[in-house]
Amino acid sequence: MKIIKALLLSVVVAVLPFGVSAGEVNADPSKSVLIVLSNHDKLGDTGRQTGWHMSEATHIYYPLVEAGYTVHFASPKGGLAPVDESSVKLDDPINKKFFEDKALFNQTKHTLSLEKVNPADYKIVHYVGGWGAMWDFRGNKDVNRVGAAIYESGGIVSAICHGPAALVDLKLSNGEYLVKGKNMATFTDSEEKDMDTVKTMPFLLETALRGRGAKVHVAKNWTAKSVIDGRLVTGQNPQSGLSVAQNILKVAKELK
Repeated sequence: MKIIKALLLSVVVAVLPFGVSAGEVNADPSKSVLIVLSNHDKLGDTGRQTGWHMSEATHIYYPLVEAGYTVHFASPKGGLAPVDESSVKLDDPINKKFFEDKALFNQTKHTLSLEKVNPADYKIVHYVGGWGAMWDFRGNKDVNRVGAAIYESGGIVSAICHGPAALVDLKLSNGEYLVKGKNMATFTDSEEKDMDTVKTMPFLLETALRGRGAKVHVAKNWTAKSVIDGRLVTGQNPQSGLSVAQNILKVAKELK
């Protein structure tokens, strides 16, 4: 019998995604978070590398873990989610801690595929920004499916910087866009102009969200800004990471 149990356990472990332990499979959904990263690594036709922005993940990850949450990393395709190399700023101690924890950072190279994610396993989904998100978040059926399901089950949807690209086409079961009439923050058209990337982007995020009926609140360029509207938490730029994390935890506490 012991041999059979050992064999069964080995099969279970073999099919688990890298970085997810057997003990986490049955983790309490009310204390589980899905952080979604981009798989896209090319900044249009500029020849420049891109991906997800490091602090927009790390500044969310650690406050949630310290508050007792289990965090898994996912991406539209699964597998490697490349970090934008220009965002790997190790003078930021939070980034440095994440980057130097090889087992942890390795999870971003072996992410869960959103297609295989059961939204019922999570109370919170956070969409990380970085330019990559502008290419593979908007209109992705599983990005939309997971976000809508978590929101409609009473969970929290969060996004930062270019991460709200995940929300542009996200509709609820009543056919309405999730962001319609919602107060929110996002990477602004003005900040895109500052980066000289307006013509590189497939669309302008602030403009697209306003077109869906969102009420976008804008702070001065590169100033931290996070907005709560019910169970939607959003942030404007990389400077907003810690305030987004604090607001996620504030909303989660109010839901209890």
